[in-house]
Amino acid sequence: MQGAQFYFLSLGCAKNTVDSQSMAALLSRAGYVVTEHPEQADILVVNTCGFIEPAREESYTELRRLADGKSSNQVLIAAGCLTERYGRQVVRQVPGIDGLLGTRRWMDILQVVRRLHDGNEPRPLYHLPESEILKTEPSGMSRIAVQGPSAYLKIADGCRRPCAFCAIPLIKGTAVSRPPEAILEDARLLQERGVREINLIAQDTSDYGHDLGIEDGLSMLLEDLVKAAPAIDWIRILYTYPGSVTERLINIMAYHPQIVPYLDIPLQHGHPDVLRRMRRPANIEWVYRTIDKMRAVIPDLALRTTFIVGYPGETEEEFQALLKFVEELRFDRVGVFTFSFEPGTSSESLGDPIPPEIKEERRGRLMELQQRISLETNLALIGQRLEVLIEGHGDGISLGRSTRDAPEIDGMVIVEGEIPVGEMVPIQITGAMPYDLTGVQLKNS
Repeated sequence: MQGAQFYFLSLGCAKNTVDSQSMAALLSRAGYVVTEHPEQADILVVNTCGFIEPAREESYTELRRLADGKSSNQVLIAAGCLTERYGRQVVRQVPGIDGLLGTRRWMDILQVVRRLHDGNEPRPLYHLPESEILKTEPSGMSRIAVQGPSAYLKIADGCRRPCAFCAIPLIKGTAVSRPPEAILEDARLLQERGVREINLIAQDTSDYGHDLGIEDGLSMLLEDLVKAAPAIDWIRILYTYPGSVTERLINIMAYHPQIVPYLDIPLQHGHPDVLRRMRRPANIEWVYRTIDKMRAVIPDLALRTTFIVGYPGETEEEFQALLKFVEELRFDRVGVFTFSFEPGTSSESLGDPIPPEIKEERRGRLMELQQRISLETNLALIGQRLEVLIEGHGDGISLGRSTRDAPEIDGMVIVEGEIPVGEMVPIQITGAMPYDLTGVQLKNS
C-alpha cells in the first residue's frame, strides 16, 4: 500500500492535534501520502475526543459521516480518546468502522493500517491497550504540532490527579513524562523550522518529571529550553495545576523574556466545599496569595482559568462565592463549562441533580461578569504597545496574537493593513472589545 493516500480528521484539544500529527508523520515516513480530500483517500482516520458528552457527539457525527460516504475500497479507523474509553461500543454506534486504535497506542497506526490492508483478519480490527500505561513513543519521534508560526510541544501524557469529575485518567492512564532530551530536541527542530512560539502542553504541565524523579521538573525544563532554543521568541505554559505553581517557576517566568507572562491554571471553582467534592485543591487562600505574588513579580501577567458550574450539590450560595472570587481576582481569560456527568468517574455516585436550565443560567451569569471584566481590562490597554505575532491577513487587515493570547482559545489583535504571516510586529492598541483588540503597526520602532 506504499503510495496510498490517507485523510486525517483531528477532533478535540491541542493534545489530540499533536497525536494526530505524530500518527500522520509515521504514515508519511512509510510512504503513505496525505490528502485533504476524504473521497480521494484509501485510509480514513478520525482521532476522536471522548472527554465530555458534546465532544463524544461530535466524534460520533464525524465517524458516521465518513462511514456513510466511504467506498468498499476505503478503510475507516477510529482512533483516540473515544475508542480508548468505549471500545467496541463505538462500532455498535457506527457500523462501517474497520479498525479501532486506542489513544495509548497511537504509535501503532502503521501496524493497524497494514493489518487492515492485508485482509487476513476479520473486521473491525480492535487494537486497544492491555496496559494502563502509555506505550513508549518511537525513538526519534517528534511530539509537536506546527500551526503557522506557532507550535504545540507535548511534554507528557496522562494524569495522576484525583479530580472527581474527570475521565482523563480513565482514557489516558497515569502521568508519563517524556525524557528531557527528547523535548529539547523537539524545541531545536522547531527553532530550525523558523517557529516563533512554542506552547508547552500536557494534561498537567506542572506535574512534569514527577514520574522521572525530577523535583520541580517544569522549572528545570524551562531553564533548559531557553538555552536549547534561544531563537524561539515565545514559550508559553498551558494546563498547570493549583498548588503546583512554585516560587522557582514564578521567578523563572519573571527572569526569562522568552517565557511569556501568561499562565493557564484551571481552578474549576472558587468555593472550598465545591472544590472538596470535586477532589480538587481547596486552599482558596493559596490562590489569592500566589496570584498576588505572581502579579507583583511578573509585569503584564495574563492569567487564564476555567470553571465548572452546576457541579452536583452546588448551591446558589456556593455559586455566589464563585462570582465573588472572579470579581476579586479579575482573571484575564476565563472559560466556563457546565458540569458533564461522566460514568466511571468518582463523581458518578453524586449523579447529575442540577437541572440543565440552572446550569446554563449560572454559566450565563458568570460569562456576563467575565465579559465585563475582560472589556475593562482591554480598555486599559488602549494606547499601549504590544508585540503581536501575525497569523493571517486579507481584505486590508491582519490578525495576530499578543503574549496575552494563547492560540485557538483566547482573543485576537486586529491590525490595519496586511502584514506577512509569521512576522512579529509592534502594535499600538487603538480599540478594545470584550475579547479582541484593534491596533495599528508602529513604524521605525
